[in-house]
Amino acid sequence: MTTATLRLASPTPFERLLQQLAAALTRHVERRVAARAERREIGLGLLQDQQTRRADPHEVDHLLAMVGLSGR
Repeated sequence: MTTATLRLASPTPFERLLQQLAAALTRHVERRVAARAERREIGLGLLQDQQTRRADPHEVDHLLAMVGLSGR
């Protein structure tokens, strides 16, 4: 009776396979979420840099001179 009870308490080979599959799928999804969060952080940093960058007034004069227009 004890052997039968122990056998019923442990997972079957198919159940172990399903557990391994679920663990692998969970790892895959967690890696994708982490990668997406990292890309989002990088994107937000680049956007913040772009928005806080000050315009160079000499650059505008230079571009106008290249086109053949006088400065401001």
